[in-house]
Amino acid sequence: MASETAQPGFWARVQRASVERLHIRLESLLVLVLLSAAMALLSPFFLSLSNFLNILLATSTIGVLAIAATFVIGSGGLDLSLGSVMGLAGVAGAFVAVNLGWPSIFAVIACILAGAIAGYINGQLVTRAFVPAFIVTLGMLGLARGLALVISQGRAIYGLPPEIVYIGQGRPLGVPMPVIIFVLTAIVAHCVLAYTRFGRHTLALGDSEGAARAAGIRVEHHRRIIYTLSGALAGLAGLLFTARVNAGDPTAGINYELTAITAAIIGGTNLFGGRASILGTMIGALIMGVLQNGLTLLAVQSYYQQMAIGAVLILAVFIDQYQVRKESRV
Repeated sequence: MASETAQPGFWARVQRASVERLHIRLESLLVLVLLSAAMALLSPFFLSLSNFLNILLATSTIGVLAIAATFVIGSGGLDLSLGSVMGLAGVAGAFVAVNLGWPSIFAVIACILAGAIAGYINGQLVTRAFVPAFIVTLGMLGLARGLALVISQGRAIYGLPPEIVYIGQGRPLGVPMPVIIFVLTAIVAHCVLAYTRFGRHTLALGDSEGAARAAGIRVEHHRRIIYTLSGALAGLAGLLFTARVNAGDPTAGINYELTAITAAIIGGTNLFGGRASILGTMIGALIMGVLQNGLTLLAVQSYYQQMAIGAVLILAVFIDQYQVRKESRV
């Protein structure tokens, strides 16, 4: 009887408050702090300002993709095409700027529009053709990558105009432009997901599609918008990557969807929908950035880094499901 009336402990209350007020999980923040401390002890170069900016710069592209993954996964969907759509968008923008010679603004629009169109096709096939999201986005993964190779004829497109390059390499006040764009995107996405009707409807879809339909939410229409938004954000990530390397590379973004999904789940997004946090996703993206940066500083070979990312993904899902089962027993 005493156990039935027992109040939650201090840590449980702090956890609940952090989720309700800050929309983040304390476990994710704690992992980031401990991982950063471990890397600082293992490498004397980790805590330098230049390395910190390098982490933020490397995280910016993955971070934008992770925001896209957060919206889709939070709604109960899945988008495995994020990395390939990012590569296609970068090639499309480079083709418009270099091969067609159009003004830079059209190249920027081409990046985001190419991603949005791919996302819209995903949404249409999921909602109108009733093809599972896993199959649709897996197919788009191959289609987008193949189209990028066709447009570029299998070669990177070099020679972007200075205005585009500044988006990826400019440093106003010493801060890389991709970092500024990533932070601004995250702030807007957080406000949308946490404080607007669109965000509430998105999480309602992931929690129970039947209940969302009964509540009057236009489920199919809303899901199409989510996938279109996901594609547009992948297009933005493609723009940041292309501008940073000064080339439209058709092989860009390979396996990036794995890292983006991992970052979202580490940040507290439920793999099966109904719960998501953009601020948590930012923390998750930083965890992935710190992990990859630290392993690089320690001269760990790239294929071991891929193994580490896969292991972190499995661990993140395990911890997430453990928390769900724990909360359901309370």
